[in-house]
Amino acid sequence: MAGDLDRDALTGKPTTGHEWDGIRELNNPLPKWWLYVLYATILWAAVYVVLFPAIPWFSGHSRGVLGWSMRGEFAERWAEGRAKQSEFQARIVAASIEEIRADPRLLNYALAGGRAAFADNCAPCHAPGGAGRKGGFPVLADDDWLWGGTLEAIEQTIRHGVRGSGAESRQSVMPAFGADGTLTEAQIADVAAHVLTLSGGAADDSANRGKAIFAEQCTACHGADGKGVAELGGPNLADRIWLYGGAKHEIAAQIAKPRIGVMPAWQGRLDPAAIKMLAVYVHALGGGK
Repeated sequence: MAGDLDRDALTGKPTTGHEWDGIRELNNPLPKWWLYVLYATILWAAVYVVLFPAIPWFSGHSRGVLGWSMRGEFAERWAEGRAKQSEFQARIVAASIEEIRADPRLLNYALAGGRAAFADNCAPCHAPGGAGRKGGFPVLADDDWLWGGTLEAIEQTIRHGVRGSGAESRQSVMPAFGADGTLTEAQIADVAAHVLTLSGGAADDSANRGKAIFAEQCTACHGADGKGVAELGGPNLADRIWLYGGAKHEIAAQIAKPRIGVMPAWQGRLDPAAIKMLAVYVHALGGGK
């Protein structure tokens, strides 16, 4: 070849015959270590093609003599994980929710499992960590509970839901005092003014008039002091925590034509262990009662 005959005058090494602006390209061999690495990678590729799935066909792919697949490995690891969890799952199902809370190992497992179940099923409405969302999705991290914050009360709410069709679902309906004509617009404004005084707002003539109306129309569900009746799902109106807004016009709108939220029953959707773990986790978010 031309490169074998044409040698560089300075180094005496053969050239490739290429020249740019007087610079001649030497025909140096590749380093041996580089060639050995290249040969090793070629050999490894050939072995890999034989052992593992590698070559796509029109339908499917080569299986490899080992018969390995990522799906198969995942299924094995999943089965191993479920087997390790089965002991705790069985204990969670058999134990009462108070026993779970009292057992440190079960409690840690339940909190971890409840956190995962909450993220999958509850966070779309209640937000991650139970922070709540505008539009009637309660905060679960503030220890303010519509239906009670004990472990049993929370489990009941999760299991059977709120305002559902089930016989054990939580049920409460606030009257539409404006829409049904029970109260006039002026009376509703007076009641809203009084409600604001329950959480520290200044009292005026409007609030004083609303106090008598509140005592007649509202105390059955909200209590004489406005601190709520958990057994009926009556919200506490004296803690400055509002589900649909705490401005006077927002309170008046809720009195006139209330918005009513619905929570699904999770019994039948989640297994018994998941419901118990959720109750323990939600109870822990707000410190419980």
